[in-house]
Amino acid sequence: RINLKLTNVNFQFGGVAIVGLAVWALLDKVPWIGELVGNDLLTGAIYVLLAGGIIVAIISFFGCIGASREVKCMLLTYFIIVFLLFVTMLIGGVLAYVFREKLVDTLQREMSSSMRVYDSRKSVREAWDTTQSTLHCCGVSGWRDWGSLGLNVPQSCCREIQPGQRFNCNAGPDTVNPSNAYLEGCINGTQIYMQKHATIMGGAGIAVACLMV
Repeated sequence: RINLKLTNVNFQFGGVAIVGLAVWALLDKVPWIGELVGNDLLTGAIYVLLAGGIIVAIISFFGCIGASREVKCMLLTYFIIVFLLFVTMLIGGVLAYVFREKLVDTLQREMSSSMRVYDSRKSVREAWDTTQSTLHCCGVSGWRDWGSLGLNVPQSCCREIQPGQRFNCNAGPDTVNPSNAYLEGCINGTQIYMQKHATIMGGAGIAVACLMV
């Protein structure tokens, strides 16, 4: 009985940790940047792990009660649900790692494709603005990418003076003021950013799944 209680306490900590990491990833603009790569695998994995973490924490609590009172029906239900949650957490972790591997092959193509609909799709525009302002970059390979598509350099490519206020770095068609603009492309920063989050979420999901074995 004591061993089962300790196991459930570990499950609870694992579930809470997964929920915390998933919320952090969602608040850390992963869904926005994911819009640029044309792949929802990582965002989907985060939501799977978030749901799984919440259920693990709740079920572990009832598992403690079942172990304390030795309610056989509750314990049987608990073990079935734990097995299903193990599969869920494992799937979430694997999805994150699959995304990590696919990212390298498709990143440049998908980011370049999304630039073409910057003006016409609000979600893409917000994703690009968030990416450029967060990672301090501009375009895929550099700021000239916007001009090559016949688009003006977005304001999000301009350096920040203070929160909510940016320089006007657009000096004319195909021209920026280099001292007021982010000149480097976003592809390297985006790849590192997304792979970091995919590694953390994938590792956490698989670790909690192993804890449940």
